[in-house]
Amino acid sequence: MTLILRRLKSTTASTSTKLIAEELLAHAHNVGPITQRQFIDANQLQRLSLTLNRPNLHAHQPICLEAPSAGTPVPPGYHLAYFTPAALPDELGQDGTDRIYNPKAPYTRRMWAGGDILWDIKNRLCVGQEVTETTRLLSADAKVTRTGEEMIVVGVQKTFKNQNGVAVVDRRDWVFRKALLEPVPIQHIGLPGLIPLPDPTDSHVVSRDFLQTPVTLFRFSALTFNAHQIHYSQPWCREVEGHRDIVVHGPLNLINMLDLWRDSQPEGALKVPRSIRYRATAPIYVNEQYRGILERRDAGASNIKLWGSDGEGGVRVGMAADIEVF
Repeated sequence: MTLILRRLKSTTASTSTKLIAEELLAHAHNVGPITQRQFIDANQLQRLSLTLNRPNLHAHQPICLEAPSAGTPVPPGYHLAYFTPAALPDELGQDGTDRIYNPKAPYTRRMWAGGDILWDIKNRLCVGQEVTETTRLLSADAKVTRTGEEMIVVGVQKTFKNQNGVAVVDRRDWVFRKALLEPVPIQHIGLPGLIPLPDPTDSHVVSRDFLQTPVTLFRFSALTFNAHQIHYSQPWCREVEGHRDIVVHGPLNLINMLDLWRDSQPEGALKVPRSIRYRATAPIYVNEQYRGILERRDAGASNIKLWGSDGEGGVRVGMAADIEVF
């Protein structure tokens, strides 16, 4: 999540890095797509809504005291709380990630880089349905940044089917960087609580402030069965990964952007987008304020950016997305 993908090029990667990417592709081809089935559980949906500090799952649908009933549609992005990775502890990477589509060492630092999601408005995922998830590796590309750092970008596609067919297609990219040979000195740790952030300028702009606490990150990690240490271990973040603090989950921010879009829609409007295309450009950290700014465009489309601290007294975009509607 700390990488700006537009700065990548793929023409000068070393032979060894290319071979690692090719080995991952060959292994995935031999194994084939991975399929699993799961019931869309009401309690999981309720717990996610509470973790997000949203007392209503949908408009006029309180969620605090009672889980949603069978047939309740899953809000856009909330499918991320289901089909969590199933692995024994000794099957996880050193950083706590599942290793199903991880390249081998030295490319062990994984970051969520971006992706896109498509919804079928005529076929919603709903509470009580039995859903089949099919996951396949799409790509594994050796890349080099302008600064000369090598990495591997892995593309994965997840397809979710209910009794009526495909409901959601979720494609995501992960970036794998080399392990750091020695701890990176952190220059900016004690940041002020309030930082200057862009403000909306007209009626076509909607904003919302966020601040994720360690409790929220813990609950989201637990819900998604995500043991990635960058989301809960400060020593790991600072001494191994070179972050100044614990990192907010990319999927959590993706859901927050979709919720901001949902809440910006007028009463009675369709609150399911046709698609979202997003990219993570810089990390957002625990206990640091950041702001989501949504700008409405023509034909109902929207652009969202999450602005946070750059650690040096300024601000930068941590995640950006384009949302298209039906």
